[in-house]
Amino acid sequence: MDEFLAKINRFKEKAGVDLSTAEDLSLAVMNLISLEEHFFFTGAKTGEASYFELGGEVREERKKLLAELMPNHEGETWCAAKHLLAATMRLVEVGNKFQSTGDKTAATKKFRQAYRLYSIFWALKLKLATVKKNPGAGADAPWSLEELTAKLADCCDE
Repeated sequence: MDEFLAKINRFKEKAGVDLSTAEDLSLAVMNLISLEEHFFFTGAKTGEASYFELGGEVREERKKLLAELMPNHEGETWCAAKHLLAATMRLVEVGNKFQSTGDKTAATKKFRQAYRLYSIFWALKLKLATVKKNPGAGADAPWSLEELTAKLADCCDE
């Protein structure tokens, strides 16, 4: 994980990226995804179509913000980013529920899983990982997703 964080810091210095703003934006996107889900389920449970309409409005805002986060996406990376953020948010919520019931072991496991997915999102966004292996590349070269997940497993798994 230290190696991953060092790579992000080198990227920030080289590219002049304000990651704190992007992190806040990513959390906003997570919450909007959550709102989309809540409006859907509320509409389905109550039969009230206006909830579906609200969900559609929230979706449009989420798409605009995700476009700010992922301006240079390719293939399915836009959708993958959305699902990584959604899964991160859900795992944090599950971890919080375990925490509130006193199951700290289960909570910690969910928080680690959430952080791992969130790290994969950042690797995808910052192009710090690729789907191809890149043997012999320098310290700033992207890792393969296989290498990244192995490194994240070392720090984020039990």
